[in-house]
Amino acid sequence: MALPLIWLGAAAIGVAIVAEEKEKQKEVARKRLQGKAAKSHVDGQSAELSPSLWKTGDKRVQPVPGSIVCCFVFGVIEHTGIWIGDNTLVELHGSGLVRAVSVERFLAGRSGSRIYQACNHQHQALIATQTLNNAKHAIFSYRDYDLFDNNCHRFVWHCLSGEDSVVSSFSKLNNKIGGYFSEAIYWDEIDLCVK
Repeated sequence: MALPLIWLGAAAIGVAIVAEEKEKQKEVARKRLQGKAAKSHVDGQSAELSPSLWKTGDKRVQPVPGSIVCCFVFGVIEHTGIWIGDNTLVELHGSGLVRAVSVERFLAGRSGSRIYQACNHQHQALIATQTLNNAKHAIFSYRDYDLFDNNCHRFVWHCLSGEDSVVSSFSKLNNKIGGYFSEAIYWDEIDLCVK
């Protein structure tokens, strides 16, 4: 009898966490619409609006060549890359190969069907002029892949900044991106109908 009660309690906690996350996402969307959202990056913080497994609004952005993008890997971690246009992204694959892939290939074997773009508080993509060229020049190169020390986040940071330093997690990448642009980071869903 105790086991079903534990399951019910765990389910109730899960529902409460999902509801809280959805409400937080909606509040950030409201603040952005009202022009009250955070504009500047605070060192040590991750994104103001993280990618979400839950649809919380209708606002989607158009992908911009040179922008930083991400998707979920089984809802647990994020995979990042660089959008280069024409339905194509550059990513560091787990094999160590830097490759250009379609949206479908970027999402294959991962959870969900959404790709997010790093934007500022006004839904504008955060891009640096050299990022697109750095990503294109890296295609077909090989990096000694390591989940923590030489991962997709490190590759993206290298394309953006030219620095080849360890970026062990998505939250650390967010902090670096925010510091680079001196802007708060918002991950907006890309409108995949507009490729």
